[in-house]
Amino acid sequence: MLMIRLSRVGKKKQPTYRIIISEKQKDPWGKYLELLGNYNPHTKEINLEVDRIKYWLSKGAQASNTVNNLLIKEGILEGDKKKSVAISKKLIARKESKDKEADDKKQAEEVKKEEPKTETPKEEAKVEEKPKEEKAEEAPKEEVKKEEPKA
Repeated sequence: MLMIRLSRVGKKKQPTYRIIISEKQKDPWGKYLELLGNYNPHTKEINLEVDRIKYWLSKGAQASNTVNNLLIKEGILEGDKKKSVAISKKLIARKESKDKEADDKKQAEEVKKEEPKTETPKEEAKVEEKPKEEKAEEAPKEEVKKEEPKA
Protein backbone atom coordinates (compact mmCIF):
# COMPACT_ATOMS: atom_id res chain seq x y z
CA MET A 1 0.00 0.00 0.00
CA LEU A 2 1.27 3.48 -0.84
CA MET A 3 1.39 6.05 1.91
CA ILE A 4 1.85 9.81 1.86
CA ARG A 5 3.76 10.67 5.00
CA LEU A 6 6.37 12.85 6.66
CA SER A 7 10.09 12.14 6.66
CA ARG A 8 12.10 14.13 9.21
CA VAL A 9 15.17 16.02 8.06
CA GLY A 10 17.12 18.91 9.55
CA LYS A 11 19.28 19.56 12.59
CA LYS A 12 18.79 18.32 16.10
CA LYS A 13 15.88 20.17 17.76
CA GLN A 14 15.20 22.02 14.48
CA PRO A 15 13.12 19.58 12.47
CA THR A 16 11.79 20.12 9.00
CA TYR A 17 9.85 17.47 7.16
CA ARG A 18 9.61 16.20 3.61
CA ILE A 19 6.22 15.04 2.43
CA ILE A 20 6.92 11.86 0.50
CA ILE A 21 5.13 8.90 -1.00
CA SER A 22 6.49 5.41 -0.42
CA GLU A 23 5.44 1.91 0.51
CA LYS A 24 3.91 1.76 3.97
CA GLN A 25 6.33 -0.93 5.16
CA LYS A 26 9.46 0.91 3.95
CA ASP A 27 11.63 3.08 6.14
CA PRO A 28 10.57 6.76 5.82
CA TRP A 29 14.24 7.83 5.78
CA GLY A 30 15.10 5.43 2.96
CA LYS A 31 14.23 5.60 -0.72
CA TYR A 32 10.85 7.00 -1.70
CA LEU A 33 8.89 7.19 -4.93
CA GLU A 34 8.40 10.94 -5.09
CA LEU A 35 8.91 14.12 -3.07
CA LEU A 36 5.54 15.89 -2.77
CA GLY A 37 6.45 18.89 -0.62
CA ASN A 38 8.05 20.29 2.53
CA TYR A 39 6.76 21.33 5.94
CA ASN A 40 8.46 23.54 8.53
CA PRO A 41 6.63 23.28 11.88
CA HIS A 42 8.42 26.31 13.37
CA THR A 43 7.23 28.78 10.75
CA LYS A 44 4.16 26.70 9.77
CA GLU A 45 5.32 27.01 6.15
CA ILE A 46 3.99 24.29 3.84
CA ASN A 47 5.11 23.80 0.22
CA LEU A 48 3.01 21.22 -1.60
CA GLU A 49 2.74 19.91 -5.12
CA VAL A 50 -1.05 19.83 -5.11
CA ASP A 51 -1.55 18.20 -8.53
CA ARG A 52 0.83 15.32 -7.68
CA ILE A 53 -0.82 14.77 -4.29
CA LYS A 54 -4.25 14.60 -5.91
CA TYR A 55 -2.86 12.22 -8.54
CA TRP A 56 -1.48 9.80 -5.94
CA LEU A 57 -4.67 9.98 -3.85
CA SER A 58 -6.69 9.11 -6.98
CA LYS A 59 -4.44 6.06 -7.51
CA GLY A 60 -5.34 4.74 -4.04
CA ALA A 61 -2.55 6.11 -1.88
CA GLN A 62 -3.49 7.00 1.67
CA ALA A 63 -2.25 9.91 3.75
CA SER A 64 -0.96 9.42 7.28
CA ASN A 65 -3.03 11.04 10.04
CA THR A 66 -0.68 14.03 10.33
CA VAL A 67 -0.42 14.58 6.58
CA ASN A 68 -4.20 14.16 6.27
CA ASN A 69 -4.69 16.95 8.84
CA LEU A 70 -2.22 19.20 6.97
CA LEU A 71 -4.02 18.57 3.68
CA ILE A 72 -7.39 19.39 5.25
CA LYS A 73 -5.91 22.57 6.73
CA GLU A 74 -4.60 23.61 3.30
CA GLY A 75 -7.94 22.84 1.65
CA ILE A 76 -6.72 20.01 -0.58
CA LEU A 77 -8.88 17.40 1.17
CA GLU A 78 -12.30 17.73 2.70
CA GLY A 79 -13.60 16.03 5.80
CA ASP A 80 -12.83 15.75 9.48
CA LYS A 81 -9.35 15.74 10.92
CA LYS A 82 -8.02 12.46 12.29
CA LYS A 83 -6.57 11.90 15.73
CA SER A 84 -2.80 11.70 15.24
CA VAL A 85 -1.67 11.24 18.86
CA ALA A 86 -2.78 8.38 21.10
CA ILE A 87 -2.95 8.87 24.86
CA SER A 88 -2.45 5.75 26.96
CA LYS A 89 -4.93 4.65 29.61
CA LYS A 90 -2.25 5.13 32.27
CA LEU A 91 -1.81 8.82 31.39
CA ILE A 92 -5.57 9.35 31.28
CA ALA A 93 -5.93 7.81 34.77
CA ARG A 94 -3.09 9.99 36.12
CA LYS A 95 -4.69 13.14 34.70
CA GLU A 96 -8.08 12.25 36.20
CA SER A 97 -6.54 11.68 39.65
CA LYS A 98 -4.77 15.07 39.50
CA ASP A 99 -8.01 16.76 38.47
CA LYS A 100 -9.84 15.08 41.35
CA GLU A 101 -7.19 16.25 43.86
CA ALA A 102 -7.43 19.81 42.53
CA ASP A 103 -11.23 19.76 42.90
CA ASP A 104 -10.92 18.48 46.48
CA LYS A 105 -8.53 21.32 47.35
CA LYS A 106 -10.88 23.91 45.86
CA GLN A 107 -13.82 22.52 47.85
CA ALA A 108 -11.77 22.56 51.06
CA GLU A 109 -10.81 26.20 50.48
CA GLU A 110 -14.43 27.14 49.84
CA VAL A 111 -15.51 25.46 53.07
CA LYS A 112 -12.88 27.39 55.02
CA LYS A 113 -14.06 30.68 53.51
CA GLU A 114 -17.71 29.93 54.34
CA GLU A 115 -17.10 29.15 58.05
CA PRO A 116 -17.87 32.29 60.07
CA LYS A 117 -15.59 33.15 62.97
CA THR A 118 -17.36 32.98 66.35
CA GLU A 119 -15.32 35.65 68.09
CA THR A 120 -13.87 38.77 66.64
CA PRO A 121 -10.27 39.73 67.48
CA LYS A 122 -11.49 42.55 69.80
CA GLU A 123 -13.51 40.09 71.90
CA GLU A 124 -10.52 37.76 72.14
CA ALA A 125 -8.36 40.64 73.35
CA LYS A 126 -10.91 41.44 76.09
CA VAL A 127 -10.90 37.85 77.28
CA GLU A 128 -7.11 37.77 77.47
CA GLU A 129 -6.89 40.98 79.53
CA LYS A 130 -6.85 40.27 83.25
CA PRO A 131 -5.96 42.40 86.21
CA LYS A 132 -2.26 42.55 86.94
CA GLU A 133 -2.71 40.91 90.31
CA GLU A 134 -4.26 37.78 88.80
CA LYS A 135 -1.48 37.48 86.24
CA ALA A 136 1.15 37.49 88.97
CA GLU A 137 -0.64 34.76 90.88
CA GLU A 138 -1.01 32.57 87.80
CA ALA A 139 2.70 32.61 86.97
CA PRO A 140 4.02 29.05 87.35
CA LYS A 141 6.66 28.39 89.92
CA GLU A 142 9.81 26.83 88.64
CA GLU A 143 10.80 23.62 90.29
CA VAL A 144 14.43 22.81 90.67
CA LYS A 145 15.26 19.24 89.81
CA LYS A 146 18.24 17.60 91.40
CA GLU A 147 20.27 15.38 89.18
CA GLU A 148 21.11 12.02 90.62
CA PRO A 149 24.67 10.85 90.20
CA LYS A 150 25.04 8.05 87.69
CA ALA A 151 26.69 4.88 88.95
